[in-house]
Amino acid sequence: MSKATEITMNDGRKIPSIGLGTWKSAPGKVGRAVEAAIDCGYRHIDCAWLYQNEDEIGDAIQKKINEGVVKREDVFITSKLWNIFHNPADVEVGVQESLSSLKLDYLDLYLMHSPMGYKNLKANELASSSDVVVSKNSGRVIMPRDESDHSIVDETDYLDVWRELEKLVDVGLVKSIGISNFSIQQIERLYSEARIKPAVHQFELHPYNSQTAMLDYCAEKNITVTAYSPFASPDRPWKPKDELPLTCDPVIKEIATKVGRSTHQVVLRYLLQRKATVTPKSVTPRNIISNLQVFDFELSEDDVKKILALNKNHRILSFFWDANHKYYPFKTDYKEGE
Repeated sequence: MSKATEITMNDGRKIPSIGLGTWKSAPGKVGRAVEAAIDCGYRHIDCAWLYQNEDEIGDAIQKKINEGVVKREDVFITSKLWNIFHNPADVEVGVQESLSSLKLDYLDLYLMHSPMGYKNLKANELASSSDVVVSKNSGRVIMPRDESDHSIVDETDYLDVWRELEKLVDVGLVKSIGISNFSIQQIERLYSEARIKPAVHQFELHPYNSQTAMLDYCAEKNITVTAYSPFASPDRPWKPKDELPLTCDPVIKEIATKVGRSTHQVVLRYLLQRKATVTPKSVTPRNIISNLQVFDFELSEDDVKKILALNKNHRILSFFWDANHKYYPFKTDYKEGE
């Protein structure tokens, strides 16, 4: 059985360096994936209210606890506060919905999924509700859009959201708190004001989007990095038809052949050597196991440089539908509130 190493966060708690990602893991498959992951040694499961599969994940975790495979304290569970819960009165509602679905009393890590808020609405509150997707447990509109297909925004300051996350730590609902999809400028503002500093920043990170400035900044602030979409999300619905998977890149294939590993393992090893934790998603037991087998080899400095040179600043998840949001983090020359 393989076992991920751990990284100590700035609050003194430890996070496993590899976790199972669950974005886009389908109902009927995600539970079996979580079971397979725990069985082969994963101790970090990365979840989110947005993914709408926390019920099945919770069942799988409880099954493994009841079987005696793990105790609750052995597994590190991350979830994320979705954008519709940014109103301060809704923050605890958001975490409680995730806790209820996951059948847990607390989360090990709770992230603000983005700095951008949306209105918390039911389908009948929208002008057009024919094709609206709502949460199965509460009937909340997951991605509220107007007739121009732009997000219906809530401009709650993310600092006010953060203060509510700090309260969740105070009352024991979550152990550590962090952020996701923030800009450096936004983190700087948050860091300077926060009573509890963000322990983790989770953002898109892979060989085609090297994010060197963000990695360096997080290292300076002692914020642990978690890389999502480490393989550039080849199954994303909006992927161009002619786009080859990242793991088919000739440079990565050449390095994989040289070290006798799969291209997926090479990508994960590269990210680990850049001091990131990673959350690769898979529902295939063979791949879940393989993704964890990356602690018995290293890439040479030259190979790391070759992969770094593949950078295209290619962001596969740009939240383009939020480009007009006050707190949209990916603006060129971002200025707070503009």
